Amino acid sequence: MDDDKVFKALGDPTRRKLLDLLCERNGQTLGQLCENLDMARQSATQHLHLLEEANLVSTTRRGREKLHFINPVPLHEVYERWVRKFERHRLGLLHDLKKELEGE
Repeated sequence: MDDDKVFKALGDPTRRKLLDLLCERNGQTLGQLCENLDMARQSATQHLHLLEEANLVSTTRRGREKLHFINPVPLHEVYERWVRKFERHRLGLLHDLKKELEGE
């Protein structure tokens, strides 16, 4: 996984919006995605290209249409590396606090 590409892709609100749209309804065309964006198709294509480079979006052809699909694996890898370890510590502290407050 290329963390830099994933973080760069996630750093832009438009790209996050595209991922949200694909999460709501996977397998959309560029035209369908653009219906929910206030930008030209060319700009949306550039954003999708960066998402593809980060492996957050994959595409497949169906006839003349190019369908876009979210790939959650890089997001899960970011979660595992950067979020989960902090979450585990926080939950441990909350558990210890609960035990102390309840007199266990």
